[in-house]
Amino acid sequence: MSDTGLTVSDTTSTGGTGYRVLARKYRPKDFSDLMVGQEPMVRTLTNAFETGRIAQAYMLTGVRGVGKTTTARILARALNYKTPEIDRPTIDLRIPGEHCQAIMEGRHVDVIEMDAASHTGIDDIREIIEQVRYRPVSARYKVYIIDEVHMLSTQAFNGLLKTLEEPPEHVKFIFATTEIRKVPITVLSRCQRFDLRRISAADLVGLFSAILGKEGIGFEAEALAMVARAAEGSARDGLSLLDQAIAHGGGAVQVETVRGMLGLADRARIVDLFEHVVRGDVTAALQEFAAQYEAGANPVVVLTDLADFTHLVTRIKYIPEAGDDPSLSEVERVRGAEFAATVAVTTLSRMWQMLLKGIPEAENAARAAGAAEMVLIRLTHAAHLPSPEDAARRVADLLNGGGEAGALAPASGNGGARASLGAPPVTARGPESGAPAPRMAANGASGGPTAMLAAVPSTPQPMTLGRTEERAAPQAAPTAAPAPKVPVTSLADIADLCAKNRDPKLKALLRSFVRLVRIDPGRLEINLPPDAPKSIVGDLQRRLEEWTETRWMVILSREKGSPTLAEVESEAREARLTDARADPDVAAILAQFPGARITDVRIRVTEEDEAEEIKPPATIETDEGDILPGDDIEF
Repeated sequence: MSDTGLTVSDTTSTGGTGYRVLARKYRPKDFSDLMVGQEPMVRTLTNAFETGRIAQAYMLTGVRGVGKTTTARILARALNYKTPEIDRPTIDLRIPGEHCQAIMEGRHVDVIEMDAASHTGIDDIREIIEQVRYRPVSARYKVYIIDEVHMLSTQAFNGLLKTLEEPPEHVKFIFATTEIRKVPITVLSRCQRFDLRRISAADLVGLFSAILGKEGIGFEAEALAMVARAAEGSARDGLSLLDQAIAHGGGAVQVETVRGMLGLADRARIVDLFEHVVRGDVTAALQEFAAQYEAGANPVVVLTDLADFTHLVTRIKYIPEAGDDPSLSEVERVRGAEFAATVAVTTLSRMWQMLLKGIPEAENAARAAGAAEMVLIRLTHAAHLPSPEDAARRVADLLNGGGEAGALAPASGNGGARASLGAPPVTARGPESGAPAPRMAANGASGGPTAMLAAVPSTPQPMTLGRTEERAAPQAAPTAAPAPKVPVTSLADIADLCAKNRDPKLKALLRSFVRLVRIDPGRLEINLPPDAPKSIVGDLQRRLEEWTETRWMVILSREKGSPTLAEVESEAREARLTDARADPDVAAILAQFPGARITDVRIRVTEEDEAEEIKPPATIETDEGDILPGDDIEF
């Protein structure tokens, strides 16, 4: 173990030179090396080994190059660790054990590695099943490492299930896969699963720095950041690229050589391109892209880097600490924070969506450079477009006869004015149709096209039509919504309408679920419990418009609202029962007949007692049945 935390594997002859690529030379040998990016898994295994809770099967999953196979070998080494002083499974592997070297080189007789991509059938699994009954030759456990286990056939998985669930005590299984979703759940449920995380760019930069320090190779920090970003979280891919960068740079890792090797554009120039795009300057954006393309940048990579910077600006907007990533250059860090403070999130989101669609177009196009230019033209054209919310409000205002007062200002003598984010668009009225017709804007100073739409204010002003001298006259206040032909002022009125129009289903739903929040002519605000059918709102609106011949708007509110009709009737019934129990005559009857109870209270109104207080009649039942003629007793 070196002072940098890296284990250097033994050098073996690989032809005439004896050279080993960095990905093999610095392959992790123990759990301390795996601490780079995989701390949760190492902590879990450490605790399990210390407490003796060793599972019968492990499932390792993650993207390519994060160390699945290497982790499986280290785990097999830990299970079979043995020295003259230690003879038990342990994660402390600093001193090489009796079986360690053979296991890490993949040649130990009791650690069987199988590639499921080339051994997919039931016959291969049947061979494993027949061999597990025999004890290991020299090690503590017989360990089966199956790489890319998702490639096994359905029959092979089914054949493995019983052995996997109840293996002999001397057998352990370790599976590795990049496609965890293709592994049957019946297999996953029998394994302890560990998700190996992508290694962050910052961790990769630290790893590369330590390796190059041991190799005595000079490097530039920004060049290592480029390699780390290109590795996309894979240590193996990063070390392979680092090997290539060393060879490409003649023994040194420099920014220019790495950029040329990867076909990257200068990160500072990507930031400049981003600035031209958000400003809507098509000419400057195309000129910057052409300069990068002539310098050797790949058009698809330019768009990808532009998308990455858009994502970075958006993250910094909400997480300012994201700009402290050591893999970022100083230009990205400083200017990314500036753009995060000035560019709207709607603009960033629109750019991101358009780039996600544009990158595949450039990849599949016969002329990638032309396709990339068309993507940039769309991006710059959309930079000054209003957000979808503003556009929807604008359309609604125009449909309702509203709009901005300045939207109908007469055109200037030059045939129109250049629109910007702060200026209203210049439009003209058609002579017959009365619809607003957009005027063409003059070219900007750069000679390129400029966006024609303007931002819509949050509070739209009413649009005035007619002659110029008439536009200055104030417009009358909008009239209130017309009252419905059938008066509706409460939920009871709506329930009566349901009964009158023979809609018992809607009436039952209305009584059971609807709580009234507010009701105005043509507007109903209600609250529904979580278990209420969501179709109530639409049904209510349709029925009310049909029955009242008036346009209604039914709104679902978060306010609690008043009790439902069913709850009101239930409370009234309980009140009547309470009053009946308090009546002396009813109390006497209940005392005279043990087991009798009040089941209902009904109020009967006659002509003589309409103006008098009416005592509620009570229906009393006993265990023997009714005790008086009729169904109820009146007082």
